[in-house]
Amino acid sequence: MATTKTRRKIIISTVIGLVLVTLILTIIIRKREPVIAVKTEKVTRRNLTETVVANGRIQPVVQVKISPEVSGEIIDLPVKEGQQVKKGDLILKIKPDVYIANRNQADASYKSSLAGRATAEANLRKAEADFKRSQGLFEAKLIPQSDFDLAQASYDVAQAQLTNSDHQVEMAYASLASAEQQLAKTTILSPLTGTISKLNSQVGERVLGTVQNVGTDIMTISDLNQMEARVDVGEIDVVLIRAGQKARLDVDAFKDRKLTGVVTDIANSSKGSGSLTANASQSQEATKFEVRIRINDNEAFRPGMSVSAEIETRYRTNSLAVPLASVTTRLLKPIAKKDDAINDPPKPANTNTSATSDKKSKDLSKPSEVVFVIEGNHVKAVPVKIGICDDANWEITDGLAEGQEVVSGGYRAISRDLDDGKKIRKGGAAN
Repeated sequence: MATTKTRRKIIISTVIGLVLVTLILTIIIRKREPVIAVKTEKVTRRNLTETVVANGRIQPVVQVKISPEVSGEIIDLPVKEGQQVKKGDLILKIKPDVYIANRNQADASYKSSLAGRATAEANLRKAEADFKRSQGLFEAKLIPQSDFDLAQASYDVAQAQLTNSDHQVEMAYASLASAEQQLAKTTILSPLTGTISKLNSQVGERVLGTVQNVGTDIMTISDLNQMEARVDVGEIDVVLIRAGQKARLDVDAFKDRKLTGVVTDIANSSKGSGSLTANASQSQEATKFEVRIRINDNEAFRPGMSVSAEIETRYRTNSLAVPLASVTTRLLKPIAKKDDAINDPPKPANTNTSATSDKKSKDLSKPSEVVFVIEGNHVKAVPVKIGICDDANWEITDGLAEGQEVVSGGYRAISRDLDDGKKIRKGGAAN
């Protein structure tokens, strides 16, 4: 009986011991600090060029949309799309019958006004002679006052009629000139040497003039010898762009060519800013500004080709730099020092101290740019100030020194796993 009790106690003690050992091992394993595999690089000095990337279309520097000033039927259209024309070549003729009739009517009115003026001049000469004769007789007291007054009134009326005839001639001449201009506008000549890049109308089609209407867009003539890229740049980047900055261009149709250009013009207002009736979806779109880049290279460009531009905005030489992946954001925690809290005497509360404390607490509550610096087999989160960046590196203006070793990968480690004081192992694969 005693032997059985002793054996039972041994079994229970053994089970309890195994449970305790398991618990202790579990706690140790859980408390063991995980080692994070990372890649590292040295802080070095580099030359950096910041670029703004934008997409758009290639368009001619000079292009003219042809719309007639008079309405009518197209009776002659001696050009086709893609055809080259010279300045002064006939490109369009509108049926002139109505405008010829108007010109003839205006010409007849002008000639009639000339005849009327000749009649008025003859009447004035007759009235002047009668007036002078009546004046002599009146001075000799051979005619009464009433006859003299009648002769003088006739002379004044003849003068007024001649003045009116002069104005009628001027009006008729202006009408004739206008009718001749309208007739001349039925024949349209090319305003520049270029290529018919777009043709919207055909012979026999009726078109509207631009005098009192919007006008029909018949064709577009472009000078394809001078081309430019018109790209859309966001409002954050457009403030960095200046006329004269260099740009690298990638055109889908010329993938094997690296093209260059120069910024020539930056829009002062955003696209669509003049529209007051934009719907809600349009108002939520990103604000874009058009930037024009003159292309230095001559290729067989066509209007409307897609283009991607990298505009060089700012430069730095011999600046401290780290890889783009090395910079991340963290919410930094203040480190309390017990010795300082014990040794420092209490400071009197005042407004300035309170404001400074509030400012510090707000700064600490905002995420800051940090770089993880290698210290042995651990990392330290070091706040940094960043400047410009290129496609591979950030400029560091404050916080690091040349030669320091920083974490450069992988992405998951930098963005999520690492924190101040974490244990690391060099040579990890980037992820």
